[in-house]
Amino acid sequence: MDLSVIILNYNTKGLLRDCLKSVLASTGSYKTEVIVADNGSADGSIEMVRSEFPQVKLLENGRNLGFAKGNNEAIKMASGRHVMLLNSDTVVKPDAFEKMISKADSDPMIGALGPKILLANGQLDPSSRRNFPNPANSFFRLFGLKRFSNYNIAGPVDQEMEVESIMGACMLVPRTVIEKVGMLDEEFFFYGEDLDWCYRIKEAGYKVVYYPAAQILHLKSASSRQIPFKIVKVAYTAMKIFYRKHYAPKYPVVFNWLVYAGINLRMYLVMFINLFRKNKSVH
Repeated sequence: MDLSVIILNYNTKGLLRDCLKSVLASTGSYKTEVIVADNGSADGSIEMVRSEFPQVKLLENGRNLGFAKGNNEAIKMASGRHVMLLNSDTVVKPDAFEKMISKADSDPMIGALGPKILLANGQLDPSSRRNFPNPANSFFRLFGLKRFSNYNIAGPVDQEMEVESIMGACMLVPRTVIEKVGMLDEEFFFYGEDLDWCYRIKEAGYKVVYYPAAQILHLKSASSRQIPFKIVKVAYTAMKIFYRKHYAPKYPVVFNWLVYAGINLRMYLVMFINLFRKNKSVH
């Protein structure tokens, strides 16, 4: 098996159907298995997969395990020499998988490979290629000074490059790399687990590569109006976990307290601003 495509689903029946149609039309010449890991959906997603996509493997987690654990359960049953995490709110371009597998096979030091991820408006999703949220980047972003941050990488969108992190919405990781660095950290429930995985992959000496020759469409704006306070809290909790794991040991305790206080302050500010936003956000 060349590729295991893992799609985590939680109550996104319509989006999942479109995603699966695009995935099954994009397998190309490589042997591919598709696994839908369902986190306890109650919208008929499971029945839809069974009836319309019998060739897809279905993993019923029974409840919402979160992004990291839900994907990990599927990784355990995957048999591909490459594993791809793919969001259910994506549509895959016909040749994307072939291009990504071919690229990963061309360089054994590629530890994670991400495509050019386009939003519904045709613009690049800035999270397709980014730097880690180090203290400086975090400070600027938390206080609304994004223009001074280099968290999102600028430059030509069609330029292949090695980056610090790509996006969990579509991420290919070779099996050999997973065996070395481990699976997703299940302390992250939702948000941050892709950054953490890329950090560990780079620490192990591998490259993280943004590969724009392959493209997918990401429809995340479809649910932007529905972001509740709970999701905002989960996102900012992930920031604190990431900082505690990878940066806190390098700085004095007082500095760390200030960082955590800043994260909390920004979280409550975003919750307040979302009360008046038409399209809500976690930022």
